[in-house]
Amino acid sequence: MALPDLDDLIAEVDRRCDTAHRSAGREQLDWLALLTVAADLAGQLHTLADDLVEYYVEHCRTHGSSWTDIGATLGVTRQAVQQRFNSPHKRYGPETMTDDLRQAMTHVKQAAVQHRNNYIGTEHLLWGLTAEDNSATQLLQAAGVSPEAVHRSVGTRLSRGASQATERIAWTP
Repeated sequence: MALPDLDDLIAEVDRRCDTAHRSAGREQLDWLALLTVAADLAGQLHTLADDLVEYYVEHCRTHGSSWTDIGATLGVTRQAVQQRFNSPHKRYGPETMTDDLRQAMTHVKQAAVQHRNNYIGTEHLLWGLTAEDNSATQLLQAAGVSPEAVHRSVGTRLSRGASQATERIAWTP
């Protein structure tokens, strides 16, 4: 895969900014409109780059790399890399979960794999939590909500993806 160069990015900004060339009948370019589109594109690229690095940091941690080693690889301190990548949701592992939750999480991942999704989102969580009787379904029943109806409804909304990267399923932000 070849990374886009500056000329490719400028061409993409021009393509996306249809108003820049037709502003008020002027022949002059609308530089502010182009700048707006360029800033948006740069933000998308930055987010994608951050997601790429986070993906590999998570896998390094999963496979035993220390925060010190990861920080050294990224050229920052252990503290800096921990502050950036060690968010609270990543501190919970199977050993801290109840049996009910561990079983529900199995259903969550199965839903993502069966639907060929390369992420785990809210829809997968709802589907997994309502797959069998547990404390979550008991709470729903106590609130007058049918867990089976929630499970069926969410199941009809799970979209089929094209991913075959079942080992790389990640949590959505």
